Amino acid sequence: MESKTEIDYNLEYFFELSPDWLCVAGFDGYFKKINPVVSKTLGYTEDELFSRPINSFVHPDDQHVTEHRRDLIKRGQPLLNFDNRYMTKTGETVWLTWTSMPIKSDNVVFAIAKNITHRKRLEEYRRLLQLMGPAPEDKDEYKLNGSEETPIEEISEYDQAWLAEMEKLVRKHAGKTKLTIRTLSDELYLSERQLHRRIQSILGVTPNKFIRIIKLQMAREAVAGSKHYTMAEIARLAGFETTAYFKKLFKEAYGREVIDPGK
Repeated sequence: MESKTEIDYNLEYFFELSPDWLCVAGFDGYFKKINPVVSKTLGYTEDELFSRPINSFVHPDDQHVTEHRRDLIKRGQPLLNFDNRYMTKTGETVWLTWTSMPIKSDNVVFAIAKNITHRKRLEEYRRLLQLMGPAPEDKDEYKLNGSEETPIEEISEYDQAWLAEMEKLVRKHAGKTKLTIRTLSDELYLSERQLHRRIQSILGVTPNKFIRIIKLQMAREAVAGSKHYTMAEIARLAGFETTAYFKKLFKEAYGREVIDPGK
């Protein structure tokens, strides 16, 4: 029979190795204990995470609803499948889905969170893809007859990570209106045909259309950011050839005109 010390050690080992966030939070709104993946994901040290209110790490647009849910937990209501966004130290957005249980006698909350950033990214890809027509740059010879998108729940973590890597490359080349499939395929160590087939097998679209979606997301981030770019500057930053074309795509994707602060 294991001693209490051995049991504590085994639980600590499980806590340290879990790929999900494991957190103990106080009713005062501060982390009391976290596993290493929390610090690794957000880019803050444990000291930094313990020294600030939890809500300060939450995406500004989600802070109010998160605070409301936290109040309900403190009243004894468990939290199940609650999605919100956190911000990393470098300003990136991380999507999490939470399950939390209050322990009122100790004034603490035990919580588990799964990182669903890839899934949320895929959902946004799909939403935009359905709204937009074919990319004018597409080459007919690369189109796969009868190619269909893979259901999100069937896309492997490996393919999700690969799409994220391609998105990073597109963002790295932001501002280049003539970003080519050849450039991306070379950096991904694939032929152009292999790149087309890979994208189409996952999303059911051509790489050019996928690139346009990433550019639009970059444009939306610029519109929502603190810097007041003109419409022409936003179009150029995201790599669109003309402001008119950018305006047309933005309205298709987000259902509204982009306001030009330069006028």
